[in-house]
Amino acid sequence: MDTILQLYRPEGHPAKYKAVIEAIRQSIETHVLAPGDKLPPVRDLAWDLKITPGTVARAYTALTDEGVLTAAVGRGTFVAKPDKRKHGVFDQRWDWPVQDDTSPMVNLFSPKLPDVGQVALIHDAMAQLSSRPSLDLLSYPTRAAFEPARQAVMRWLADTPLGPLDQDDIVLSHGGQNGVTLVMQAVLRGRRPVVVVEELCYPGFRRAAELMRAEVVSVPMDDQGIIPEALEAVVQRHDAHLLCTSPEIQNPTGAITPLERRKKIAEIARRYDMHILEDDCYRIAQSHDLCYRALLPNHSWYVASISKALTPALRVGFVVAPHEKRADLRRVAEHGFFGLALPLAHLTADLLSRDETYEVVDRVNIALADLVRRAVNILGGYDVSWREDVPFLWLKLPQGWRAGAFCQAAEAQGVQVRSAEDFAMRDARAPHAVRVAMNAQTSIERFEAAILCLRRLLDNPPERIAV
Repeated sequence: MDTILQLYRPEGHPAKYKAVIEAIRQSIETHVLAPGDKLPPVRDLAWDLKITPGTVARAYTALTDEGVLTAAVGRGTFVAKPDKRKHGVFDQRWDWPVQDDTSPMVNLFSPKLPDVGQVALIHDAMAQLSSRPSLDLLSYPTRAAFEPARQAVMRWLADTPLGPLDQDDIVLSHGGQNGVTLVMQAVLRGRRPVVVVEELCYPGFRRAAELMRAEVVSVPMDDQGIIPEALEAVVQRHDAHLLCTSPEIQNPTGAITPLERRKKIAEIARRYDMHILEDDCYRIAQSHDLCYRALLPNHSWYVASISKALTPALRVGFVVAPHEKRADLRRVAEHGFFGLALPLAHLTADLLSRDETYEVVDRVNIALADLVRRAVNILGGYDVSWREDVPFLWLKLPQGWRAGAFCQAAEAQGVQVRSAEDFAMRDARAPHAVRVAMNAQTSIERFEAAILCLRRLLDNPPERIAV
C-alpha cells in the first residue's frame, strides 16, 4: 500500500480514480506488486488516500475490466497472472452460484443479487451471535442495546452527504418500506394529509400513504427528476405535507436529480413548510450530490436499506431523521413495534462493522455492472436509459408496442419485466416503457438469452391498429 500512496498524484489527472489507476499500474510495472499479490481493501486504500471508497472501487473495476487485476469472490482483488490475460484483457466470467435455473421464468421483474460472499458472512455472523450472553434473549430491547447497530449504520453511511449526523438521529427499520411508513407516521397530521410523489415512482410510496389515509398527488418530471415549477404549483394547490422522492437513483427511470435542481426543490419545501422523504435504497455506489437532509436539515428524512447492496432477506433498513425530529421518529418506532428484534440488531451491528462486508458490496456492484453492460450490448439501438451502478434498465418501447402488451408477450416466452404502469398513478397515462432488472441468480447464458428474447420482441412489434 505504501508504494501506491507514494505514486498517487491526483493533481496530474482530471479524475481522482485515474490517478489511482496510474499509481497501481506503476506499482505493477516496477514489480513492487507482483502477479497474485492482493491489493488493499477498497475502504482501507480510500482512507489512506483521503478519497471516497467509490473512487477506489471505480479504479479497481476499470483495471479488472482491462485484465490488470482480477477479483476473487469473497477473497479480494489481486494482480492478474500473465497466463490469465488474453490480448491484454482479462478473460473474466463471474463465477457466482446459480440459484434459479430450474424456474420456467427468468425473473427480470426485480433485481436479484449474486452471492459473492455475503451468504458466508451472514452465516458466520449468525454463528458469532449464538455465543452472545443468553440474557439478551430474555428481555425487551432497550434503546441503549441498539447503539452498536446504530454506530455500524454510521459507518455504512459514512460516504453519504447527509450533513451533520449523530447516531441518535438513526432508527433501524424492517427494510426500506417500513422506513417509509415510519416517516409518514412521524410527519403526517390531520384527517386527510397530502403526499406528493413523482409521476413515475416507487409504488411503495403510494401504498404507505394509503395506509395513512393520505391523499396522493403526483408531480410532473423530466429526465432530471421533479420539475420545480410544477412542484410549487402542486404544493400551492394541495397544501402538501410531504414530498417522496429518489434523487440519486430515480425508480424506475434511473435518472439523477442535479444539485441545482435539488436546491430549488429544497427551497420550495422550506417556503411551504413541507417535509421531504428521500428514498436512497437503490444506490450502492458513490453519491452524486448532497442529500436533501444536508440542504434542508430541519425538514428532510432519509431512508435506505441493505437490500439492494447486500441482501433483502434480513429486512434491515434505517431512517435518518432531522435532528430536531428524532424524538418523533423514535416514538413512532417504539410505539409501533418496540424496535427490531435484538438478535437482528446484533447481527446488523456485526455485518456492517466488518471490512469484508464492504468488499462484498464492491463485488456486488461489479457483478451487476457486468450484467448491465451485457444487456445494453444486446439492446443497443433502442431507447435505453442505464448506468453501470444501477441494477435495472429503463427501456422506452418502439412504435407498435404498449407496455402491458410487451410484458405479456415477454412472459409468454418465459421472461418477466415490469411495466411503466406499475409506477404510475392509477388514473394516470403511463409511457410505453418497461423496467428491466438485473438477475444475478441465474446463469450468464440464461440471462443473455432472456435479453435476446426482449430484443426479438422489440424488433418485431405487433401490427398497429389503425385509428
